[in-house]
Formats: sequence, structure tokens, C-alpha cells
Amino acid sequence: MTLLPSEQTAADRTVDLGDPGLYSSAERFARWHRYAARDEPVWSGPGSSPRGFWSVFSHESCRRVLSPTAPFTSEYGMMIGFDAQHRDNSGGRMLVVTDGDHHTYLRQVIAPFLSKAMAGTLREFIEAEVDDVLGEVVGSGEVDLAVRLGPRLPAAVTCEVLGVPARDRERLVELTNHAFGGADGAFAKMTPSQAHSEILMYFHELVARRRREPGDDLVSALLADGRLTPRDVLVNCDNVLIGGNETTRHSLTGCLHALGLVPGALDRLRAEPALVDTATEEVIRWTSPAMHVLRVATADVEVGGRLLPRDSPVVAWLPAANRDPRVFDRPEEFLLDRQPNRHLGFGNGPHHCLGAALARAEISALLRILIRRVRSVRLTAGPEWMRSNLTQGYLHLRAELEPMPRDGD
Repeated sequence: MTLLPSEQTAADRTVDLGDPGLYSSAERFARWHRYAARDEPVWSGPGSSPRGFWSVFSHESCRRVLSPTAPFTSEYGMMIGFDAQHRDNSGGRMLVVTDGDHHTYLRQVIAPFLSKAMAGTLREFIEAEVDDVLGEVVGSGEVDLAVRLGPRLPAAVTCEVLGVPARDRERLVELTNHAFGGADGAFAKMTPSQAHSEILMYFHELVARRRREPGDDLVSALLADGRLTPRDVLVNCDNVLIGGNETTRHSLTGCLHALGLVPGALDRLRAEPALVDTATEEVIRWTSPAMHVLRVATADVEVGGRLLPRDSPVVAWLPAANRDPRVFDRPEEFLLDRQPNRHLGFGNGPHHCLGAALARAEISALLRILIRRVRSVRLTAGPEWMRSNLTQGYLHLRAELEPMPRDGD
């Protein structure tokens, strides 16, 4: 039964759900479960957001807020801190904070570079990168998967799509870390805004180079279209870089985390390789690295039994929706054969993640090659989580990857 709005506890009414410190431990799962079970909007007053914001957690409420027919816009911004009075400067220009015809146009330009067809084209490249990184960590004793494995593959793929030289990958990964991990002490040397500025400066130089020497990459395609300003090209490169790196890296790390928690998981995948596809979807659901998305109401709207007025900022917490027990049986467990799996890991509606096909390709490639090369994943320490309200990510995950025995061993 859904509680009445008046039954929201005093603690719930005063907690600032934008506080990144709330998400650096596993306690967040119990909090999300409690809120999703109530299925009513929760108010956070001014703090992390200048004017406060509403939050929704159930699968149904999150799906409804993100629906293509819902009276909400992304153009004010898509993260806590933005609202109708405090707008994202990239609103109406960057893909993730653009609606309507211009959003459709940007998707048409960018989509071919992130599509299922592109994932097929890059399959050998992706598998070679997985083989390379596993060659460095399998059988080498304890390794930090969040550092040694997670960032490498999505950085390689995203930089390949954008036409970024291999020599620049590590620097862009570091900047991406700071752009979305700036609340964590490990990234204290640079603020998120400084990191974004440096990313834009890098792409300013890359755009200038591609004007002189066009290629077959996304940057060249954005420039060749002719309808985008240089600033539009820059912010959309920033969007693709961060979207491709910052979420998938944590799904890849989380894939190893899950396999380490489930006894015999790799053995079962070896025996039933057809489960790779369902396991890939389960990795996305179980890890849910994109923690929240924000929308602003364009009209009065009812959500979870409460009427929210126009201009209300509403945050959909995707990991909570992806563990809603009304939709997912045994939601805390990682089930290789979970079907159906109606997760919202890539969002919903017109802003469904454009890079979903590439993310799936990277996760499935990792699983296929793990089956061949890794006998077991042994976690040597519990995960250390990022202190972030935007990315449900791993700061550290230490484990040993036992290699498959060679013929004759």
C-alpha cells in the first residue's frame, strides 16, 4: 500500500538525497528499497540543489517520469542542482539536455557511430582490447579491477569512435574520473567543472585538427554536417566521451564483482554460453551505474499519488527502480538467466541511452573471453564505492583472476 504524503517521516523530509556521502556504502540499497516500497515522491530541501527537488524510486514512477508522453523536459539539465531557475548552459545544445526536433536531429547525426551496426564493425577491435587487458591481470595475483580493467575497454572504444589518438586515452579517462568523481577525496586535485573545462579544451584542439584533416570519426561527421556551431560540436563530444566512459567502466567492473559473488557462475556460462546475452542484461540491471536523471515538469503532474506543480525538478533513481521487487524477483541477487528483465539501466523514452549497443557489446565480449581465459574470480576485499550521487561506481575492487589451466596442466 502506498503511504499518504503526510506519512513521510521527519527524517525523510529533511534528508538531502543529493548528498554524495549517502552513496559511498551499501546502506544505499536499503534506503532505496524503503523508498521504492512506499512509491511516493520524497522531497529534499535546498542544499545540493539550490531550490530542492523531488525524488522517485519505484520502477513505475521512474518509467513514468521518463516516458515520452510525460510532461517533463531535460533542457534545464539532467543532474541534481539544475532546475527552471538554475539551467545547464548546454541545455538545448547537448544531446542529453535537448528535447524535440533538435534532439531528434542530434540523435540522427550521432546514432550511426554508436549503433548496433557499429558494435558489429568494432567487434574484433573490442575483443582484442579485452584480450589485451585480461592478459595483464589474469594470473598476476591481486589486482584492482576498478583501476586496471574497468576503465580500459570503454576508453578504447569511445576514443576509437571519436577519433581520439590512443596516446591521449589515459588523460581523457583521468579527466572523466574527475568530472564525475569530484566529490570523492581520490579526485580532490581537480573539481568537476575544471575537468569539464579541460575536456572541452582537448576537443577544441581535436576539432581544429579534424577541420584540417577530416576522418571517418564522429568529430568529423559533426563538423561536416554544417548545422552545428563549434560550441555544439564540443559539448556533444564531451557528452559522448563521458557517456561512453563513465557508466560502462563501472558495469564492467561490476560484472567481475557479480561473478565473484556467485559461486560457479563462470562454470555455468561455460556450460551454457547462450546465457551470455541474458547475463549481459543482468550486469546492466545489477550494476546500474547511471544513478539518477533529473527532469523538470512542464505542467502540473501527478506522480506516485502526489500532484507536483509545474517547474518541479524530479529525480528518477534508476538503481532503485532496477531493484524494485514488484518488477524483479529476488532483486538483490545476480541471476545469469533472469527473464524477463525490464531494467531501466539505459533510461526510458526519447533519452534512452544512445550508446546502449556499444555498452552491451563490451560487456558481452568481456563475458565471452572470461569464459575462455578465466577459471574463477576470487574477491580479496569488499568493494570501495565512489562518493557520488550521479555514478554508482567502484573506487576500488580487488580480486584475483585464476587462469584456465593449459592443456596438459
